[in-house]
Amino acid sequence: MSHKHKKSTYHKRISKSREWLKTHKDGQKETPDRGRPKLEFVLKCDSTGSLEAVTAAILKITDTENDIQIIQSGIGDINHSDVLMAETGSNLIIGFQVGLIPGIEKELNEYIIEARLYSVIYQLTDDIKSIAKSLAISETEEDITGTATVIALFKSERKGEIIGCEVKEGQLTAGKHFRIISAMGPIYSGTIESMHIEKDTVQKAIKGKKVGIKIRGFKDAKVGDIIECYHPSNKKKKSPWHPTGTLIIKNQ
Repeated sequence: MSHKHKKSTYHKRISKSREWLKTHKDGQKETPDRGRPKLEFVLKCDSTGSLEAVTAAILKITDTENDIQIIQSGIGDINHSDVLMAETGSNLIIGFQVGLIPGIEKELNEYIIEARLYSVIYQLTDDIKSIAKSLAISETEEDITGTATVIALFKSERKGEIIGCEVKEGQLTAGKHFRIISAMGPIYSGTIESMHIEKDTVQKAIKGKKVGIKIRGFKDAKVGDIIECYHPSNKKKKSPWHPTGTLIIKNQ
């Protein structure tokens, strides 16, 4: 049974580990924090009134996980300077009620810039929103099914390393994914091979139970560490948008 964490020191430690997990995966080194992803594009419109209206509509887009920024805007058809400016951003040019000067389609292909032309504002904003959402950083979604605290460590010639723990919330289940969280963050992840309550082999252990978990090839667990049992999400993230180097005309 899944659960929500309460606001306690115990769970603050688990929450802190989520930040650690964002930059650590399968033993890899920590990567620099790049902040929120951005969608940066050039905007061209047919008139000052249109530019003001389209800009205002774009600024109202808030339900995305990344930043949307107009890096250059102007009046008139898309030209060479627009292509060069787009290359410094996300390689995207948005046009409203405008066209392209001669030769620009070739430059779009050369610089791999995508130009999108619109005649309806809501269609323009819907597409920008969709593109921005596709670029958002995907984080692993998990259903936390149980947490426990390590209270003892045992070595067995037949079973290897046995971690004695007390279940604090939810339940631990044999065969499920779990990780060990130290004061510095997660230090091990794997699958629960087997669990024992006293001499009996069990398939699950609920809140309040003391259980031994068998771990193969890991000996760095310490008393006080946290055990977290979870079920990974099967949701798949859609492929992010990439500039096509072509002209796309969007009509209602």
